[in-house]
Amino acid sequence: MTESRTSRRWLRIIGWVLVFLIVLACLGGLLLWLTRPGPTFLQGQIEADSVRVSAKIGGRVASIEVDEGDRVSEGDLLARLLMPEAEARAGQVEAQVDAAGARVDMARIGARDEQIRAARAQWQAAVSQADLAVETRIRIESLHADGVVPTQRRDEAVAQAKSAQSQADAAREAYEIARSAVRPQELRAAEAQLQQARSGLNEVQSALAEAQQFAPVAGEITTRVVEPGEVVGPGFPLLIITRTDRPWVTLSLREDLMPGIRPGRRFSGQLPALGMRSVEFEVHYIAPMADFATWRSSRDLGGFDLRTFEVRARPVEEVPDLRPGMSVLVDERNLKAEG
Repeated sequence: MTESRTSRRWLRIIGWVLVFLIVLACLGGLLLWLTRPGPTFLQGQIEADSVRVSAKIGGRVASIEVDEGDRVSEGDLLARLLMPEAEARAGQVEAQVDAAGARVDMARIGARDEQIRAARAQWQAAVSQADLAVETRIRIESLHADGVVPTQRRDEAVAQAKSAQSQADAAREAYEIARSAVRPQELRAAEAQLQQARSGLNEVQSALAEAQQFAPVAGEITTRVVEPGEVVGPGFPLLIITRTDRPWVTLSLREDLMPGIRPGRRFSGQLPALGMRSVEFEVHYIAPMADFATWRSSRDLGGFDLRTFEVRARPVEEVPDLRPGMSVLVDERNLKAEG
């Protein structure tokens, strides 16, 4: 009877000990679960390319055809500029082109009949003057031989005869030039002047084309820099277009998180602005960031200095309502596990 009572007492003790150990194990497991390190999220931001729309020459803004937030397609009219100086210059250059073209036509056709007849008449008149000067010289020389005319008068007659003959020769050359064919040198010079004038006209027309600014890419108008009535200089931005159709996320990763990160690597991230929607991204750009902004010392733990890298990744699939500025959360543990 005594042994049976003692045996039951030991069984109760052993049972309580087992219960205590089980409770202790449960409490320990609960404590470990409660004190486990939580997920570490890397926070990135959605970004997109921006295109500044500007004119190559200055002018006064006549109108802005779009507002901030508008969606535009490539080739849509965005703004108009007033360029009175360029328009005036265009009129001048057009007149220069017409004049140069007329000179080319004249060089190709040659002298007109009226010009040829006038040159012939001048030549014949010069010949008559030369003949008269020769006859006068002969008479003066005869009188000089008789002692009637002084030597100075004879020398003057000789000089006049030579001058008249030179003028007759020059008139004959002018007549021959007028009646001859066009000289290639003159034609080439006229054509070169015409080409120069046309180049100037093309330059002015190119400047006038800047009076209307069209969208170079499709996207969203995010900034209106100027308003109608303002004067802008060459290259000054009028509008800024954000290419919302090509967004990416930018992450700043320390070196110890870089293993496995390479172009083409995919990872998932969550977007709080879209209800923690999970989106898959693909890495396309990796570059070290500036040391002064990213340097981190780990030597206190016997390690080394860590640098930070900028990693960009694009969504694998199109995500509706994804906009620049939205945050992206990437679980650090998942990033390492996927690597």
